[in-house]
Amino acid sequence: MNRKDNRNAVLGDLYQFQYGTGNTIEDIGGDYPIYGSNGAVGFTNIYNSEDAPVIGHIGAYAGIVNWASGKHFVTYNGVICKIKDGVNPKFGYYSLLNSGLQKRLRGSTQPFVSYDLLDEVKTYLPDKKIQDNIANTLSEIDAKIELNNKINSELEQMAKTLYDYWFVQFDFPDENGKPYKSSGGEMVLNKELKRKIPKDWEVKRLKDILPVITGKKDANFASTNGQYNFFTCGEEILKCDSYEFEGKAVLVAGNGNFNIKLYDGKFNAYQRTYILIPSEKKYYTLVYMAVRDRIASLTKGSRGSIVKFITKGDLEDIQIPLPKDRNLNVFSQLNTITKKIEKNLEENQQLGELRDWLLPMLMNGQVSIK
Repeated sequence: MNRKDNRNAVLGDLYQFQYGTGNTIEDIGGDYPIYGSNGAVGFTNIYNSEDAPVIGHIGAYAGIVNWASGKHFVTYNGVICKIKDGVNPKFGYYSLLNSGLQKRLRGSTQPFVSYDLLDEVKTYLPDKKIQDNIANTLSEIDAKIELNNKINSELEQMAKTLYDYWFVQFDFPDENGKPYKSSGGEMVLNKELKRKIPKDWEVKRLKDILPVITGKKDANFASTNGQYNFFTCGEEILKCDSYEFEGKAVLVAGNGNFNIKLYDGKFNAYQRTYILIPSEKKYYTLVYMAVRDRIASLTKGSRGSIVKFITKGDLEDIQIPLPKDRNLNVFSQLNTITKKIEKNLEENQQLGELRDWLLPMLMNGQVSIK
């Protein structure tokens, strides 16, 4: 094969493909992650692939590409990608991403990834040095995004710990710096919450703090080169040409995976997406944490059935215990953590847009990196 500049290569020139082995393995412990059609689902003590992409094979996740680092096990729901000599593994991964496998399968009654499909998709296969340059450039962007995600995960845990100490466990520092409830602080029964809360505290419903607003736009409102963020019930943040909302907002997906997002700025929203903008910014992170806790309990099927959607009333009735002294530092401490999270989220969105802009041009040989 001419490695210098093969613009008529196919994915089969980069990888040898084979379906994963065995049924989905339950998490039995071990050092090797288990990959199926959509990412890692547990760990086991055997492996059948190493440092390679895994392609979703069948069903809703057919065509989705995940990068699996180190030794891992791929079930029959995934396609194992064994790199061929002279090909950078990460370059091959980005070639798969650029191939748009999932889009090719849309509309199928039972979509699945076949060897024939993989072998017929054309790609660009340049000299190994160019492959390395492309892979390193795109990998650096993804590595920064992953680092920001890890930092945000730790920041989220910090915020949750602070929130729990104050508003769930009531072990905030008393006047002597000791945990209030654990040190014998006076607690009184609250009939609304049906539990004891600290003396001089009260319970507010979410609707007492802010209006719960529903987005009005449909999916066609999104535009490829829009100026403003367009929030839907999906994880991906889209773009649009005009905005309807502005401020520090908590965005709640009313169905799907019920994801919750934070955003500060101008934006618009899809139907079934709830917008929560506190009139007092001090409550911003508090609202986020309270909503997240409540949705977690709702979606566990506590009603006796699987929850398919969240109503406006579900959100409006969320109960939040509050100290009567609204000038305590805990509100600003929570918001300081959130501000750092928002900064990383904004950077990740910019990095993702840069990567998505570069990916097709690099993988099609339209631009080069020296």
